[in-house]
Amino acid sequence: MDSQSYKTISANKNTVVHDWYVIDATNLPVGRLASKVALMLKGKHKPSYTPHVDTGDNIIILNAEKVRFSGKKMQQKVYLRYSGYPGGQKSTRAEEIMAKQPQRIIEMAVRGMLPKNTLGRAMFRKLFVYVGDEHKHAAQTPKKLTL
Repeated sequence: MDSQSYKTISANKNTVVHDWYVIDATNLPVGRLASKVALMLKGKHKPSYTPHVDTGDNIIILNAEKVRFSGKKMQQKVYLRYSGYPGGQKSTRAEEIMAKQPQRIIEMAVRGMLPKNTLGRAMFRKLFVYVGDEHKHAAQTPKKLTL
């Protein structure tokens, strides 16, 4: 047997192909949607996955206002942020965020599942979340993906 055929090929930024996918978030639970999207942004669904290279795909999420929470999370879930100053912690309920900027719910859920480093920020830039069912990425001919 030829031992040359068993060499592991590691992906690099020149060999990676980033595909485009569209996901309709209508009536999907936020956490389950975010975990699938984070997996695809990392590139773990590809056989060429390499931990130190951004091998993930570009994801477009439509109908962000139609995602759902289970139970009473819409009224009870609290998002915290902190300015860094004493007394600078602020809280917002999920229903308040959903009324003003529904795309932020999905963005925060996905961002929490990505690495907290430069590579994670590069992965997050490939996520596009829109309210409604129209997007501006038709030129990339994204494939429809059902979860």
